[in-house]
Amino acid sequence: MTTALRTRVENGFRQFGNLVYRRAWIVLLFMLCLILGLVSRIPGLKMDTSTEGFLHPEDPTLIAYDRFREQYGRDELILLTIKTPDLFTPEALDRLNRLHQALREKTPYLDDITSLINARNTRGAEGELIVEDLLERWPETEQAREEVRERALANPLYRNMLISDDGTITTIVIKTDAYPGKGTSADVMAGFEDEMQPDAAAPEAERVPLSDAQNSEVVEVVRDIAAGFDSDQFRIHLAGSPVVTDVLKRSMVTNMKRFMLLSLAIISLLLFLLFRRLSGVFLPVVIVLLSLLSTLGLMALAGVPFKLPTQIMPSFLLAVGVGASVHLLAVFYRRLQLQAADGGLPQQASEAKRLGIVYALGHSGLAIVMTSLTTAAGLASFAGAQVAPVSDLGIVAAAGVIISLIYTLVLLPALLSIIPLKPQHGEREKKRHERFDRLMITIADISTTRPKPVLVVSALVLAVGMAGALQVRFSHKPAEWLPLSNPARIATDFVNDNMRGASTVEVVVDTGRENGLYEPDFMQGLARLNREIATIDQGELYVGKTLSLADVLKEINQALNENRLSHYRIPDRRDLIAQEFLLFENSGSDDLEDFVDSQFRQTRFTIKMPWVDSVLYGPFMEELKQRFLAVLGDANDIFVTGMVALLGRTMSATIESMKQSYLIAILVISLMMILLIGNIRIGLISMIPNLAPIILTLGLMGWFGIPIDLFTMLIGSIAIGLAVDDTIHFMHNYRRYHHDTGDVREAVRNTLLTTGRAMLVTTVVLSSGFFLYMFATLSNLSNFGLLTGFTIIMALLADFFLAPALLAQLHRSHLIADDSDY
Repeated sequence: MTTALRTRVENGFRQFGNLVYRRAWIVLLFMLCLILGLVSRIPGLKMDTSTEGFLHPEDPTLIAYDRFREQYGRDELILLTIKTPDLFTPEALDRLNRLHQALREKTPYLDDITSLINARNTRGAEGELIVEDLLERWPETEQAREEVRERALANPLYRNMLISDDGTITTIVIKTDAYPGKGTSADVMAGFEDEMQPDAAAPEAERVPLSDAQNSEVVEVVRDIAAGFDSDQFRIHLAGSPVVTDVLKRSMVTNMKRFMLLSLAIISLLLFLLFRRLSGVFLPVVIVLLSLLSTLGLMALAGVPFKLPTQIMPSFLLAVGVGASVHLLAVFYRRLQLQAADGGLPQQASEAKRLGIVYALGHSGLAIVMTSLTTAAGLASFAGAQVAPVSDLGIVAAAGVIISLIYTLVLLPALLSIIPLKPQHGEREKKRHERFDRLMITIADISTTRPKPVLVVSALVLAVGMAGALQVRFSHKPAEWLPLSNPARIATDFVNDNMRGASTVEVVVDTGRENGLYEPDFMQGLARLNREIATIDQGELYVGKTLSLADVLKEINQALNENRLSHYRIPDRRDLIAQEFLLFENSGSDDLEDFVDSQFRQTRFTIKMPWVDSVLYGPFMEELKQRFLAVLGDANDIFVTGMVALLGRTMSATIESMKQSYLIAILVISLMMILLIGNIRIGLISMIPNLAPIILTLGLMGWFGIPIDLFTMLIGSIAIGLAVDDTIHFMHNYRRYHHDTGDVREAVRNTLLTTGRAMLVTTVVLSSGFFLYMFATLSNLSNFGLLTGFTIIMALLADFFLAPALLAQLHRSHLIADDSDY
């Protein structure tokens, strides 16, 4: 941008300020209509904390999961794991039965419930296959209860699924309806749709997945029921991904609301202490709140749901909105004060305000526009992210930044025009400004008269930061965001430790032909995979149990051969396999629907495992697929799916999105800095103070072992936005003063005495507000507060010391010109 063009733009801002002042009430009426139109949409805003919500609808992994869910139902299970001294006492069995019945009768959107009360007990009697519930005949005597104990502990399908090895722990498994919007006829025919036309079975409107609100409703009902049966001798642990998701959502919402309010409170207090004016508190807070509410309304209007990662947006808009408002107000108040001190200037309050608004917009309007555009451009780079909420954040937060820009440049001057303001007088106020001026002059002198020592120290600090950044690891363990004392985390750890895992991964095998599952070789392959995969133990990640159609077939075959243990195996004839499955179906059991499609063409293979770091899921799933291909051959279509697959895919997409988005953001912002400054060399040099805070923040994460996950990766967007904002304000004003004086030291002094005041104010205010989040109960929010506050401080130090030192050294070395070519 040439000097002539920049001058015309700044004059345009002055004229705009004059127009807003003279038409303030008309401007306010227009803005009020715009704000009310957006805010009125907020009631339509939806919340989505589901794991599938992290992926775009067209993602192949999500499409495969939807296919699985259509056929086999929801794999996200609620687990009530019960610890009791002896499960088979009359009191324990009675309480278990009453709990089972209460859950069956009162749980909304229930698809299936399984416990020892109704666990499948397959046996043969007098040449007949009998499939009944384990406790279909209630054991009234001690001998009967011992027989039930023996049958339960001897059944390999129950072990680590419904009962522990020592018989003191049992689990009730609740499966909710995957599509509660379906009609009755669709429910009756579930599992028997035409495989070639799955979408023809029911209209799209009838296949609405279980919503976030419905999941919370289920968890709340189950939690209330469990609380009524919990006791010291019958301790109930409520676990499963629906429970963790609900707890995280509630905790995030509660923490974000609480700390957002506390953050606003501390920011308001600091603004008052720094400005000593109520307007200095009221106006920035109003701009921020209206920007946030308008952005939420825009989200509702666009149908974009609020997700866990996008909850960072209010804090981001808080930073952007307050920063822009403070920059404008700092210049305005200082101009107002100077006019009051100069007897030759107009003394009327209204005229002083008009001149202050005109001057503030002319001085900082262009810089505020450029900071908003660069911040919005950096955020927009996330629009193409493979992780859906990150993409949403990129689009919505960028729109929010533009809304905040409009409110800052239009609404804020209009409000300044109508509210009564007076210049501040008094010796105390004068001394406060003098102390600040001395501090800014000292910083300017250090950075410009001793640039080499400053650059050396900066290089050493960046080297330490880079060393730490190289140690940063990717990780995503949402359950560990919860404190150790949280019941959901305690329950998850309990189930992982005592029942060999609280999550499952699903492998679906499609033979490609009707009745392809009857082949003995295929069923033998499934049985072999059962044995091999059950032995996988990679330390943190291990397989706790496997369950497949081969288990059901071996159970049937044993029952049809006088219950002899030697016949717990796969029959070696195709016709025999078909007959046994037919007998099982004719016994009245519908359990085969959980394992096969209606054509006996495809089957599922369930692998139980603990909740572990999502980074481990990708390699594990690839290993599973290779094992299945090696045993069953590539003639079968094999895909790995389930919640674990979604988490694994989400993590890999996060890593790719981060690399791509940050690279795009840096390139776009570099180009915009070059255009703003009008010089390629200076534009590129200005990116050093922009990137330094990001490097140092990554270094802090590396040295303190804070991983990059779906939450902390978004801090980079704040880091880029805030660092660029400070640099633009500094370079914009430095360019003006250097053009006028031709002296680096004097230009830096004048820059820090004007815009430096606003930079320091925003840094103190915002870092204090974000550091409050360190007291949140969720570790991800605590890390968010620490890292964001740290980033804000590093951005200020980079622009106070590193940027002036770079400019001074380059001028001394004659690497940049000393006049107006930039």
